[in-house]
Amino acid sequence: MTLTEDDACFLRSRLHALQVEHRDLDSVIEHLTIAPLPDELLVCRLKKRKLLLRDRIEQLEQMLIPDIPA
Repeated sequence: MTLTEDDACFLRSRLHALQVEHRDLDSVIEHLTIAPLPDELLVCRLKKRKLLLRDRIEQLEQMLIPDIPA
């Protein structure tokens, strides 16, 4: 499937937003885990969200790779 330039632009924009959210979650998780009494449930939920974001980021990156004819 070939993407239009508009589709590719949208995907790149979405990819960037997800990457920013992923980095932000990383910082929040790090901050929470160094707290004296970390909220383990919250940390676990944030880590799960981070993994879901990573999977979605990988999907979008694959969509942006142009098809190479065999």
